[in-house]
Amino acid sequence: MNIIKEILYRIRGEYTTEKLISMGMKVGKNFGRLNGVILDPSHCWLIEIGDNVTMAPRVHVLCHDASTKQFMNYTKIGRVTIGNNVFIGAETVILPGVTIGNNVVIGANSTVTHDIPDNSVAVGSPARILCTLDEYIKKEQSRMSDSPVFGEDYTLRKNVSLEKRFEQKEKLDGKIGYID
Repeated sequence: MNIIKEILYRIRGEYTTEKLISMGMKVGKNFGRLNGVILDPSHCWLIEIGDNVTMAPRVHVLCHDASTKQFMNYTKIGRVTIGNNVFIGAETVILPGVTIGNNVVIGANSTVTHDIPDNSVAVGSPARILCTLDEYIKKEQSRMSDSPVFGEDYTLRKNVSLEKRFEQKEKLDGKIGYID
């Protein structure tokens, strides 16, 4: 099975997490790498990822920046360190030399150009601190008290029925909900 996975990734021009680890990348426990995540294969040994990290689709972690190559004949390189308990939203780009602390949420479509401290929520391009993680969680918990909340039986993991799909769609008309 791993050989087939490796071949499929190589056909798409990508590397499996296992291959990148064999090339020197460090990864902690419970790493969730969703579709299209690019972990700089040309300098993967400069990447360190902590425990309980999720990278949403199409996140790019870059340890090199070739913007200087044409003009200086050198490419910038730098380590990228991602702490524990971090969520990185879809389409985010993390540039060389960045450290993301523990307990951090990076919003979708952000460009992380500088270090992000522990217990932060950062968004934008370039990414800026929006609030603390505690403030964000309190805000979402308050919002959840007045929102539709769905169990795991409303997910593809539990083979959600057509009836529940329509029900969920109706209950989410004009509002945000939450799912287990």
